[in-house]
Amino acid sequence: MRAVQVTEFGGPEVLTPVELPDPVAGPGEVLIDVERIGVNYADTHQAENSYLAPSKLPLVPGGEVVGKTGQKRVVALLNGGGGYAEKAVAPEATTFPVPDGIDDLTALSMLVQGTTAWVLLRKNAHLEKGESVVVHAAAGGVGTVAVQLAKAWGAGRVIATASSDEKRALALELGADVAVDSRAEDMTATLIEANNGRRVDVVLDMVGGTTTDQSIAALAPFGRLAFYGMAGRENPKPVEMRNLLGHSTTISGMWLPHVFRLPGNVFGTALTELFDLVIQNKLKAIPGGEFPLSDARGAHEALRSRKTVGKLLLDPGK
Repeated sequence: MRAVQVTEFGGPEVLTPVELPDPVAGPGEVLIDVERIGVNYADTHQAENSYLAPSKLPLVPGGEVVGKTGQKRVVALLNGGGGYAEKAVAPEATTFPVPDGIDDLTALSMLVQGTTAWVLLRKNAHLEKGESVVVHAAAGGVGTVAVQLAKAWGAGRVIATASSDEKRALALELGADVAVDSRAEDMTATLIEANNGRRVDVVLDMVGGTTTDQSIAALAPFGRLAFYGMAGRENPKPVEMRNLLGHSTTISGMWLPHVFRLPGNVFGTALTELFDLVIQNKLKAIPGGEFPLSDARGAHEALRSRKTVGKLLLDPGK
């Protein structure tokens, strides 16, 4: 089969098209004929071995695919990679049927980005009606879903941040009440001003660095910041516990694989609810571009440039 392999860790340049033997499904696994592959920020960390789960060489990156197992159309989370290929093996437990009316883009958008937004708002932030919500990187895969969900679930004011006029316009189109420049020198003041002079209740942050530092400073008493990535590849400052006490604020982290450790079928519940919202025309996936599998490097370069919007896909047929 055609695949993309990493034999040395690094940036997009280490993604190499190769021919590999077809994978074989073991007990509790399914073999999927891949139709589309989702590209995530986690893949860029996986390729350079800076992800939360250490990578091992040689590596076929990619954690999510949509395709067929037999005659059944499914979307699946993979275990440790293997997605950048024409065929992939996935655990049965993380393989889900795709309802009629859900296309490949939407299936992959909701599988990782959609469920991430759902968990951040429901489990981390415990969003209540009327609260203000800041969505950083609001034109990205998670951000575009989070803006829509926050509005659908009764947020009082959704504040989007993005780096260009076009991205900010997209966030407003998706329901944000205001969109501000993510490159603002003083993000604390910018967020408070965008919230009509009040501190904010909820922040969803996957940027890191000073964006995180200044967002924490913008939180209202009992405000919550949910941290789920570090696209800027810069650590925020250490948080002092006494400051959390002094301001009655909460900072939490979220890594999607941990959702499967929760009692009940939280992930399946989230995905089903997201698919239902799409079918009801209350939620939509935003296309971010489709690259040939042979140009996985180009997809990573586009994603790391932070110039993309929505969901990026790879086509294994090209």
